[in-house]
Amino acid sequence: MLLQRLEDLRIDSDKTQQEIADLLNCKREVYRRYEKGTYDIPLWALIKLAGYYGTSADYILGLTNIKTPYPKGP
Repeated sequence: MLLQRLEDLRIDSDKTQQEIADLLNCKREVYRRYEKGTYDIPLWALIKLAGYYGTSADYILGLTNIKTPYPKGP
């Protein structure tokens, strides 16, 4: 699955693939493959990136066009 939004969020944040790979504690090539859809992104990495970018996993996955995360319940 191509995660275009993952790449777009990174570029919009002026981050390199290496900086995001460092955040995820993985090699740049592994992160590049997440962006290109060669490797499936692990759930823990998706959650971490959603928090880092201040968005929802649904937005990153293309399930919604609403960029802001859902409000937390009571």
